[in-house]
Amino acid sequence: MLIAVKILIGLIVGTLIGLTGLGGGVLLLPLLIFGLHVPAIIAVGSDAVFNFVTKIGSSAVHLSRGTVRRRVVLALAAGSVPGSILGVSVLIHLRHIYGDGVNDFIKTAIGLLLILVPILLLLQRRIEVSVAVRKPTAKSFLGMTVIGLVAGFLVGMTSVGSGSIIMMLLLLFYSYPPKVMIGTDIVHAVILTGVTSLLHYRIGNVNPGLVGWLLIGSIPGGLIGSHLSTRVPVLWLRRILCAVLLITGARMLWA
Repeated sequence: MLIAVKILIGLIVGTLIGLTGLGGGVLLLPLLIFGLHVPAIIAVGSDAVFNFVTKIGSSAVHLSRGTVRRRVVLALAAGSVPGSILGVSVLIHLRHIYGDGVNDFIKTAIGLLLILVPILLLLQRRIEVSVAVRKPTAKSFLGMTVIGLVAGFLVGMTSVGSGSIIMMLLLLFYSYPPKVMIGTDIVHAVILTGVTSLLHYRIGNVNPGLVGWLLIGSIPGGLIGSHLSTRVPVLWLRRILCAVLLITGARMLWA
């Protein structure tokens, strides 16, 4: 029965990702922590592996179609990889000091991000309209490295932010066509979640069996969601999900 629940959760998350484009971290983590009662630190590590595997196929497609700006990916990764290492190192340090109490810290951090990410998503259109298109400069690439550093640190600690937060912050620098922005973001996310997954796996924060059952459900779910995306009011669904995430984040903060 529990296996069926894990597959069902994967199916639901995969479908919602295909429908709305929301990142797996913000959708999956609350279900793992509240639904399956997975310890927060194991949920973070397992979610990182889940996100890494689910993004491999789409990143290959974007690379083959030329919708990736490699210099932007490298600029982000130059900050996000050491940022991720730092984030995981902080978790190791906190676990050494507080033991299982580190799970409460992680829940608080995730709760804050589950409030921040929906707000950014709701403001995305306004950001896109208000920010003028800027040509890339050495200064902007340096800024992207800083963005990568911050996002990598957050992903290392919470597995949230490899897509949504980086996408929003990139819009503050300059804008490529949407498909290029998405492709670049996904390819970078593969690098970031790959490094984060390895780090968490090496310190025992990953449940491989859990990840496997989730992927069994998420792969057909992604196909279903992509198929339904042209047949359902995606904008309103995204708004509803953002409201749910805000409520979930608040619950994590005051649970």
